[in-house]
Amino acid sequence: MIRLCRQVCCTCKVVNFLLVIGLFSCHIHPSNETGEIPREKVAVFDSILAHAGVEGSVLIFDQSKNILYSNDFDWADVGRLPASTFKIVNSIVALESGVVDYDTTIFRWNGKKRRLKQWEQNMNLREAFHLSCVPCYQQIALTVGPERMKKILEKLNYGNMVVDSTNIDRFWLEGDSKVSQVQQIDFLERFYDNKLPIANSSFRLIKEMMVIDSNQVYKLSGKTGWSIRNGNNNGWFVGYLEKGDEVFFFATNVSPHQSFDMKLFPVIRKEITMKAFQAMGFIKE
Repeated sequence: MIRLCRQVCCTCKVVNFLLVIGLFSCHIHPSNETGEIPREKVAVFDSILAHAGVEGSVLIFDQSKNILYSNDFDWADVGRLPASTFKIVNSIVALESGVVDYDTTIFRWNGKKRRLKQWEQNMNLREAFHLSCVPCYQQIALTVGPERMKKILEKLNYGNMVVDSTNIDRFWLEGDSKVSQVQQIDFLERFYDNKLPIANSSFRLIKEMMVIDSNQVYKLSGKTGWSIRNGNNNGWFVGYLEKGDEVFFFATNVSPHQSFDMKLFPVIRKEITMKAFQAMGFIKE
């Protein structure tokens, strides 16, 4: 059984954070029946989300220390539609099924108006991923088909995706498909460690495609997502941050308060995540 540590100090200063960890840190328990070592949990980040005007959870996993950090572990366990974070998985499906060639396949625009102007162009897989082109990934799913999609998803063990012939082009955007923040991190860790049953070429191409920012201090890789269901907005930012020999996996999931300025929602998911990394001293402001 994993014991939950509660941080007494609410400040995000690095010194206080380290003091709290030193005073109230939990011990990692011995391996369970499956041979896996339970992950220690540490509660942090409350003030970051409150100041941002959103509710939800930032979940960060320090692989080297086997510690999960979050402001709300209950929220992090709830399954939600993956929205565009599913493009990581869908890209793997595209390559593994052979319906897309990374270098030569072009998703051609048919000239009809699309929801976003940036989607109204021809693009390859990398461009479709970075522009989060929904029509391009719907084309992939339709070409793969429900039966083959279900078989590959079962192999990848990604959340609980509900797929059939009636929803093959939108099951990650609406309906009953669900993935939790904990499951997102579990999948990303297996992907990063190259433990998924996929070709090495697929692993290398997707890993390269996911890079968002790379500098002398760290490399940030991931994907955002945004779902609107029954008028309720829910936003994702998932991925991992590499710093030297360390890697930190993250899954942020938030919903805006009623008074929130929705013009800021596309950027707030990343801002909250990076502030969490800063508060822990993993990166500087």
